[in-house]
Amino acid sequence: MTSGESQSDVLIAGGGFAGLALAIALCQALGGRFAVTVADPALAATPSKDPRASAIAAAARRLFETIGIWGAVAGDAQPMLDMVVTDSKLEDAVRPTFLTFGGEVEPGEAFAHMVENRHLIDALVAKAKEEGVDLRAAAVTDFVAEPQRVRATLSTGDELSVRLLVGADGARSAVRERAGIATHGWNYDQSALVMTVEHERDHNGRAEEHFLPAGPFAILPLTGRRSSIVWTETAKEAERLLALSDDEFHAELEKRFGLQLGDIKVSGPKRAFPLGLHTARSFIGERLALIGDAAHVIHPIAGQGLNMGLRDAAALAEVVADAARLGLDPGDAETLERYQRWRRFDTMTMGVATDGLNKLFSNKSDALRLVRDIGLGLVERMPALKSVFIREAAGFTGDVPKLLRGEAI
Repeated sequence: MTSGESQSDVLIAGGGFAGLALAIALCQALGGRFAVTVADPALAATPSKDPRASAIAAAARRLFETIGIWGAVAGDAQPMLDMVVTDSKLEDAVRPTFLTFGGEVEPGEAFAHMVENRHLIDALVAKAKEEGVDLRAAAVTDFVAEPQRVRATLSTGDELSVRLLVGADGARSAVRERAGIATHGWNYDQSALVMTVEHERDHNGRAEEHFLPAGPFAILPLTGRRSSIVWTETAKEAERLLALSDDEFHAELEKRFGLQLGDIKVSGPKRAFPLGLHTARSFIGERLALIGDAAHVIHPIAGQGLNMGLRDAAALAEVVADAARLGLDPGDAETLERYQRWRRFDTMTMGVATDGLNKLFSNKSDALRLVRDIGLGLVERMPALKSVFIREAAGFTGDVPKLLRGEAI
């Protein structure tokens, strides 16, 4: 270690859900002797002002409960008590329901909750401070991997010497780029418009997903008489919609939302996010691991992007904790290979599945519409198959990390 250089065991670039959850889990598992640093310029903005909301699957909720932050957000979390899937054209007068899901994955346990991001981020930051995580409101601007350490430089000019660097800095990960790890995939000619809507009547915890030719239009229940909207359109149409006057935009929104919850109005900002499927060619490098959107970006059609990132965090935390307890190097190649083997196949499978769903549902083909509607109808009549889909959506299939099962590591 050079003069003026501080030392840590793990440096996490990115203070989002996955990065902070990983930091907290490692500190809880390994105690004060294991030093964890999180670096993200967004940590300077407290409390969080993120206007978005996220669907937290049951497995992710168990993770949050296990690391001790769910109690801080439970009062602001809206359980999804049931879900309805329709398939229609925009101009259709009636949207027939083809598929319904009950909201419980286990008795008394909803398969998902909707939580506003700001509540989760604030709870994670508070818990990280409590657990002794070193929080730096700065970006990782450079790093050099050496046989025994990684030497990282922050935007403040501070230098850190660490045994493992984790890239949790989003889809445009600077850490991934700096490591020379390429991504493969493609952009869809689609954008997701995201906003919060207030409505006159109670939603009763019901989520709706309307499959329209341009893409899915999801109504996701928030606390109170509010819902989060994830509205997929072609990129060009999304740009046009955002340029409309408030009254014109309201008319377009109402066409898709319907009148079942009475009068509606947008509260807060409207944002559009380009959609694509991108996966890092490797989830690891020399003393480096990628998690969350830095490792993979998928279509939001199944609402699994955030939950996959938390699955990465849980798996990496377990792998690193196991290695550290055995006196092994948490950043060596063998430890990181275990993480990559655990997460890569699951990620590729989910990416293929969401890409296939998007192609199947986001089109104007009457023939494909007939095929998918028959398929949805068959699933609706097969309770055992519906149960499988619910458990998949809840995050309980495959090789589930301990934290997602509600077990401490």
